[in-house]
Amino acid sequence: MSVKHALLALLSEGPKYGLQLREEFESGTGEVWPLNVGQVYTTLQRLERDGLVESDDTEIGPQKGFRITAAGTEELAAWLRTPPDLSSPPRDELVIKVLVALRIPGVDVHEVLQVHRRYLVELMQQWTRLKEDEADYNLSLALVVDAELFRLDSVIRWLDAADGRLKRAAADAAAATPAAAAPQPSPAPLPNLRRRTGARR
Repeated sequence: MSVKHALLALLSEGPKYGLQLREEFESGTGEVWPLNVGQVYTTLQRLERDGLVESDDTEIGPQKGFRITAAGTEELAAWLRTPPDLSSPPRDELVIKVLVALRIPGVDVHEVLQVHRRYLVELMQQWTRLKEDEADYNLSLALVVDAELFRLDSVIRWLDAADGRLKRAAADAAAATPAAAAPQPSPAPLPNLRRRTGARR
C-alpha cells in the first residue's frame, strides 16, 4: 500500500492538514488500515522535500496545511496508470513455511497445510460477516472486503492444490520404491559339471 500516493490523492481534492488526511485516509479505506499520525507527517515531509506538496509555513503543529503541486499531480496520475511489478512472486511466508516443512524430517506437511487452511476459512467467514453487516452501506469497505475475500480464496485454493500435489508425489514415490527395493532373485545354482561329465575328484 502506497501511503505516499494515497495522501497525494486526498490532497488532489484540495488543501488539507495532517490530522484531516489521516482521518480521511482511514474512512476512505473502510477503516481497515489504521494510519499512525506520525507516519502521515513523515510522509508529508518527504513529499514536500521532493516538491510534490507545499505547506503553509506560517502554521505550526497539527493545523499546518498542505496542498498538492503540479509535480505531485503528475506523479499521482503516473502512479495510477502504472501496473505494479508482478513479474516476480513475492516472498510469501506461507509458501516458505510449506517449502521448509518439506525439508524437516518428521513434519507432517499435510497437517501443516490443514492448520493454515482452517485459519484462512475462519478469516473468510469473518470478512463475509463484516460484508453482510456493514459493506452494503460503505462502498470503500465493500471493495476492500471483496478484494480480501478473493485473496483468501486464492490462498485456500493454492493450499488445496499443494496438498493434492504432495499426495500424488508421495503415491508416485511409494509405487516406485517396491520395484527399486525389491530383493533380487538369487542366481540359479551352477550345474554340477563334475557329476554330469563323470569327472572324478
